[in-house]
Amino acid sequence: MRTATVHRATAETVIDVAVNLDGTGVYQNATGIGFLDHMLDQLSRHSLIDLSVKVEGDLHIDGHHTTEDSALAIGQAFAKALGDKRGIRRYGEALSPMDEVLTRTALDISGRPWLVWKVPFTNPMLGTLQTEMIEHWFHSFAQEAGITLHVELLHGHNNHHIAESIFKGLARSLRMAVEIDPRKADAIPSTKGML
Repeated sequence: MRTATVHRATAETVIDVAVNLDGTGVYQNATGIGFLDHMLDQLSRHSLIDLSVKVEGDLHIDGHHTTEDSALAIGQAFAKALGDKRGIRRYGEALSPMDEVLTRTALDISGRPWLVWKVPFTNPMLGTLQTEMIEHWFHSFAQEAGITLHVELLHGHNNHHIAESIFKGLARSLRMAVEIDPRKADAIPSTKGML
């Protein structure tokens, strides 16, 4: 079973994360930020990765630490569950239409974290989530998961649709990339012999 749990405790947040890469998209997310929970639910449902995230954060200040630290912990859990990455397809990509919005997501579970971000938001908030924190969430997740990640808005303008489209795109890209390739289930997908 490719599963992992992470407990992360700081003076700003206390977080418990559980992931099952071979799940069915079962989720239970409670960060204290409703819109972030909605996005994590989408991430789980469309990746078929079971995800549980519980956060007690300093929301009396703002949502920064909760958003950032949840991404760090989720990324750590993904990396832990992937282990040596033996047998994975490694690459994933998705075009994600949502009404007038179209986004493109592409990733490589390379062990070399990087984020290319071309997603402008025009509203400062989505519910109680600061839209500037969405890029930060993707950056923090990619950093800890060891993923090269490209995210781009191709067209559209509704901020809710944009956010939901990119989280669904990440989900569908991860689903493709973490899947075990039956033709090479015993091999590390790199000529270096490690990722």
